[in-house]
Amino acid sequence: MQFKTLVASALLATSAAAWEFNSTRLCGTPDPTPQQMAESRAMLEKERIALAKGESRALAGFTVKAYFHVVAASTSVSDGYVTQAMLDDQISVMNDAYGPHGITFQLAGADWTVNANWAADGAEQQMKKALRKGTYSDLNIYFLGNLGGGLLGYCYFPTSSHSSGSSNFILDGCSILAGSVPGGDAAPYNLGGTAIHETGHWMNLYHTFQGGCSAPGDSVDDTPAEASAASGCPEGRDTCSGGGVDPIHNYMDYTDDACYTTFTAGQEARMYSAWSAYRQ
Repeated sequence: MQFKTLVASALLATSAAAWEFNSTRLCGTPDPTPQQMAESRAMLEKERIALAKGESRALAGFTVKAYFHVVAASTSVSDGYVTQAMLDDQISVMNDAYGPHGITFQLAGADWTVNANWAADGAEQQMKKALRKGTYSDLNIYFLGNLGGGLLGYCYFPTSSHSSGSSNFILDGCSILAGSVPGGDAAPYNLGGTAIHETGHWMNLYHTFQGGCSAPGDSVDDTPAEASAASGCPEGRDTCSGGGVDPIHNYMDYTDDACYTTFTAGQEARMYSAWSAYRQ
């Protein structure tokens, strides 16, 4: 299902809705550690050199195997149950977003678990230890009925320390609010944009407002500095002097799903750098 088609249909539905999920997107991804930030800055320096020399990267593209785990309190959609059709739509919009950058996702497997405690994110490590599949190169996404605190999702940045069976290995992946998938009830965040955003963290992308107006910000050169997260879709918003208007259409900001349209060339380079460094 095309992301733009979903946007058009959801805008009509949202205009008639009596409520919205949140006034702003809430992401629970932990802040990058000093070590992770240092590694990202080192990647940036290498990317700058390659760009200045006109060097092309070794990889033309790559495919990520994805495992989807639906964890609900019951088999009712209102309790976080997600159907196969909704999962198919979710992988489709992820491919719409990442495909232009040579990155594709292959849905390698899906499973469904009814467990009220897990569905409320009550035992993250226990749940992931039981459900996780594949290697550190494979993306595991857990669709939960309620993440608490109004969170839409969270994910983990890649790390060099990820031996099989370690906490970093087990926890790796993304937890996503089930209602945020295409056709879910978390309007205006129900077009699948949350999984795109959180997977960006899995690919080593920071929020566009990381560090505010101060360098190095998100450690990507072509995302204009942004003082704080944007919400809604505020065209022309400009919170930092110089460098251009805020990147409100970027998947790594906090705007509504319908506002999301882009990753930058610099973010693309970072995803390839991180894939080669951590996951290839």
